[in-house]
Amino acid sequence: MTTLSIENETDPVRRAIVAAMNRLFAGKPQRSSGRLNVTQLAIEADVKRWHLTHQHPDLKDLFQAHVSEADTQRATHLQATDALTELRQKHAEIQAHCRLLEARLHIYATALNLLALENAALTGRDAAAAKVRTLPRPSPGLP
Repeated sequence: MTTLSIENETDPVRRAIVAAMNRLFAGKPQRSSGRLNVTQLAIEADVKRWHLTHQHPDLKDLFQAHVSEADTQRATHLQATDALTELRQKHAEIQAHCRLLEARLHIYATALNLLALENAALTGRDAAAAKVRTLPRPSPGLP
């Protein structure tokens, strides 16, 4: 959030309002709850609300514009965070699926190898003539 300049303000009420805006935008309220609304801005500036609504509506409008911009940025950030969380979840699911497929592939390769050896033995050819290689045993981490 940008800091608003207080230097060109001569009216003490306007200076108090701009200083209160800066504190609220920085997240460091001194008198109010810190919520970004006109009532809390008046409390933070230690002025009556009518100063914002009737005497200095330009400051009220400026404050509300900054608040809506901050809300838009926050919504965009939340959407990006949600998308990242969703992508991480999909990535974990794909990794689990790949581990399952790798385990199945190893089981199928072992079964095919055994069938080829049995076929060679039944047809009278030896294992060397069948040109079948024995696969290594599965590692302990695979099911």
